Amino acid sequence: MISTDRNLFKDGSEVKQRIIEYGSLAEELHIIVFNSGAKFEKQNFGNVFLYPTNSFTKFNYILDAIKTGKKIIENWKLKIENSSDKFLVTSQDPFECGYVGYRISNTFKIPLHLQIHTDFLSPYFAGESVLNKIRVRLAKFLIPKADGIRVVSDRIRKSLVSSFPPEARLAKGGKFQVSRISVLPIFVDIEKIKNAPIKTDLRRKYNKFGYIILMAGRLAKEKNIEMVFGALAVITKEYSSTGLVIVGEGAKKKRLINQAKRLGLENNIVFEDWTEDLASYYKTADLFVLSSNYEGYGRTVVEAMAAGCPVIMTDVGLAGDVVRDRFNAFVIPVKDRQKLYEDLRLLLVSPERGKDLIFAGEQTLRDFPTKEQYLEQYKKSWEMCL
Repeated sequence: MISTDRNLFKDGSEVKQRIIEYGSLAEELHIIVFNSGAKFEKQNFGNVFLYPTNSFTKFNYILDAIKTGKKIIENWKLKIENSSDKFLVTSQDPFECGYVGYRISNTFKIPLHLQIHTDFLSPYFAGESVLNKIRVRLAKFLIPKADGIRVVSDRIRKSLVSSFPPEARLAKGGKFQVSRISVLPIFVDIEKIKNAPIKTDLRRKYNKFGYIILMAGRLAKEKNIEMVFGALAVITKEYSSTGLVIVGEGAKKKRLINQAKRLGLENNIVFEDWTEDLASYYKTADLFVLSSNYEGYGRTVVEAMAAGCPVIMTDVGLAGDVVRDRFNAFVIPVKDRQKLYEDLRLLLVSPERGKDLIFAGEQTLRDFPTKEQYLEQYKKSWEMCL
């Protein structure tokens, strides 16, 4: 497995626990993790092995990861020569990680499995930076080469089907089939969130707010948090005690803090560091908002629904699939600040509408898989490549 998630080296992290569970699906799971700057030690727990690239710079990630991957396969083949065991390379994205996986797969003639966690075919993704434009081109090269693909939403699956018709795949020497695209989001433990005790009560912590809006995630450009600021600036002219609590870290944090001051919202917006107790925040907020320009899925939306918090989200990720507008959430067009303001105001003045969304959300989540069912589906996404 090729990954960029350095939290794998953090004891007690959610992703580390998740990867241990994935390890139970294979005889051995070897994970190469891109990193530079801070050095990590190789780790193993049970049959899961972690290999940091410990690269000098980010520009060395790819070559270092390819070298590490080749060593792992060569050593493994020596151990089980004349064995019938099967090998698989799975990459956590169809970009840099995907290219490393492709090189290893191509060298040893073993199946390639690509995982797609972001909606890279959204025009907003490519329009965000030159690097993203390059990533889109790389993904379009790699996807036809894959033996199987796992996507996290039906939105991404539909985009792939329309962008890679059979004739295009064959013309590029492709081999993957539409039937080998599996839709499998990141697992959300619905019952755990429902049963989680309230450790932090936002209404008590911020009792100056009469209505609390919550946002949680990376403070990055694609999250378009500025749009929420714009809607809040209008809302507070009529409902001055409306508050926004933002939980997360990211490159844009300082800029967002300064923007809140420029808009005169410093008394209405609170920034908090990331917490592992988000369930408490969902349960004691009045509304959860996701304002992204693009998303692969939008797990925080599912978490908020599981905690009984009404949701407004842009038309990204799981919208149109798990989430339906005016049924279990309010879905607004991407970058539509006026519509966001209108829906915010509607839920603020009509709490019963929020209760209807909560009830419908509970019904929706009843069909979500258990952890055992999820792991079985994850294993099948690997097996379809073999």
